[in-house]
Amino acid sequence: MIFTLGINHHSAPLAIRERVAFGAEKLHHALADLTRSQPVKEVAILSTCNRTEIYCAAETPEVVVDWLAQYHQVARDEIAPYLYTHDQPEAIRHAFRVASGLDSMVIGEPQILGQMKDAVRVAEESGTLGTQLHKLFQRSFSVAKEVRSTTAIGANIVSMAAAGVHLAERIFESIDSQRILFIGAGEMIELCAAHFCARQPKQVTVANRTVERGRALAERYNGHAIRLDELGEHMPQHDIVVSCTASPLPIIGLGMAERAIKARRHRPMFMIDLAVPRDIEEEVGDLDDVFLYTVDDLAQVVESGLESRQAAVIEAEDIIASRVQDFLGWLQARDTVPVIRSLRDAAERVRRHEIEHALKLLAKGEPADKVLEHLSQRLTNKLLHAPTQTLNLAEGSERADLQAAAARLFHLHSGE
Repeated sequence: MIFTLGINHHSAPLAIRERVAFGAEKLHHALADLTRSQPVKEVAILSTCNRTEIYCAAETPEVVVDWLAQYHQVARDEIAPYLYTHDQPEAIRHAFRVASGLDSMVIGEPQILGQMKDAVRVAEESGTLGTQLHKLFQRSFSVAKEVRSTTAIGANIVSMAAAGVHLAERIFESIDSQRILFIGAGEMIELCAAHFCARQPKQVTVANRTVERGRALAERYNGHAIRLDELGEHMPQHDIVVSCTASPLPIIGLGMAERAIKARRHRPMFMIDLAVPRDIEEEVGDLDDVFLYTVDDLAQVVESGLESRQAAVIEAEDIIASRVQDFLGWLQARDTVPVIRSLRDAAERVRRHEIEHALKLLAKGEPADKVLEHLSQRLTNKLLHAPTQTLNLAEGSERADLQAAAARLFHLHSGE
């Protein structure tokens, strides 16, 4: 049975989501730990700033809920109210909707598809992606492609990065006179840099743990790179700070922010924290001269773009409903595989036995035509003995059901 359980921006606030997030460097260990300690056959973990979801093939999702709480050292009762659990067919529908961007904070955004593909790659590398989940994700990617190519779900998309620019322009008259500090050099920061730098800011700085990667991003926008441990020295010189790293602990604490504001003589500072767990301590937002926004805050900005995409959403949901039925058909077909294999194995044993018997008769000098006739009769009788006996012994509604099944299995017609 395929299950999906998780927590996302619909079900939980950021303060809860960040407690169960998995950093990229922990995913391999987490997958190995889950499959080793629990009766889970297949598993993949999708962890982004908006969601932590576990896709698995298991007898029950309860063991996975217990594992999630234990792994993150969080009391089960603390996260249980925010967790959702889907089994078939809803688990399949959920995977298709996530891949297609229908479950995202920004409806139709394409970034989640890449994140899901990364989750699948990690599960494959960890050896935890079996036949069922492999097929589920491949179908999810196929459905996402169909939705994006046949509907307008991605038209006029309002991205998180664009929302950040919109908020910054509420604080400052013009971004072209501001100095921007980007913390991190991953995909989200690259998107933000593209949007902010399109406004031609006065200065661009990239702070990253790996300076070489930070420098590669900074040079695209005529900026320069610094090390993360130089943040305290350089932050006061910047008006806008955009952060998104995979750090498990805050990078900017209250003390660092207070010193920066003091050095700036209380000129306002606009900060966006797109990381989960957060890069910037929550208390920083309480400072009078700091305007701090998280991923949940940006949701209010992107909400305005939903109405224009509602027609496309309806079309996409219809496509997904149809593809869910197709996938359920594939799963049901898999359920018959063991029966078909047993049936063929039994028939093969009978065939081999009768061939050996016929060869012995030929060796004794029996005429070939008589041996063949004898072989065909014995083979027919043995193959039909079990179903014939079952039909004869059946009574009442069971007999009617078996007769109907026999007619369908053997393509029988009335009068034949």
